[in-house]
Amino acid sequence: MLYIGYHLSSVNGFRAMGEEALKAGANTFAFFTRNPRGGKAKDIDLDDAKALIEIISGSPEGASGALPFGPLVAHAPYTLNPCSDKAKVREFAHMCMSDDLKRMEYLPGNYYNFHPGSHVGQGVQAGIEMITDLLNDIITPSQSTTVLLETMSGKGSEIGGRFEELAQIIDGVKCQDKIGVCMDTCHVHDAGYDIIGNLDHVLEEFDEIVGLDRLKALHINDSKNPLASHKDRHARIGEGTIGLDAIGRFINHPKLAGLPCILETPNEFEGYKEEIVKLRMY
Repeated sequence: MLYIGYHLSSVNGFRAMGEEALKAGANTFAFFTRNPRGGKAKDIDLDDAKALIEIISGSPEGASGALPFGPLVAHAPYTLNPCSDKAKVREFAHMCMSDDLKRMEYLPGNYYNFHPGSHVGQGVQAGIEMITDLLNDIITPSQSTTVLLETMSGKGSEIGGRFEELAQIIDGVKCQDKIGVCMDTCHVHDAGYDIIGNLDHVLEEFDEIVGLDRLKALHINDSKNPLASHKDRHARIGEGTIGLDAIGRFINHPKLAGLPCILETPNEFEGYKEEIVKLRMY
């Protein structure tokens, strides 16, 4: 089963996201837990959350023929930086992420993805230690949500452009069963991992360093940049330097079977719908 969807707007609520996903032919999706720039989140509407659970746990009334849903992949705001050189910025990331994990329990058993952050000159090791400290503060043994570190492109002082950095963060987390990785095709390509010509080797390397059992979700994007550019500019599927064939091989690789695939391409509804059809047919 290919679980594929895209990044939906949560402005209109949980039910609306589920209904839009069905219309697009998606059977998973991502959403921001709050404004992408952070800030206060809207109160949870319990009935709205229950309506989405009904949609993803089975076909709601009138949705005959809907595909079974895979896990959802919530996303922390892009602007959070758990390893900033400013205490207030780190505290804000702590507040948002801690609150998000409590809110995720209204949609139990799903994923919460975040960008590890940038050390802004403090050094990789210092950044890793701050990220690990934050995760140990906010992750609890009783939560049903798995927190995912996203693979990054390695631009500037980003943490997470190398598999070794992700492994070091994970090794320091106390609740080992609550931590995993989301692999972004644009990011790993831009970071220098050759998923076009040597995908098997990349997955073997990931397995040796992090462990494929830690890989829980995939962001599916083409890239506007060449291999190892250390940038981060997403392109529509088949319109970038990775290409449709390489992305098709990626999502259909047996070692990645069953993982939710989230499109983050520069598209509107119709564009995402077309990409979902295109990738299902590959």
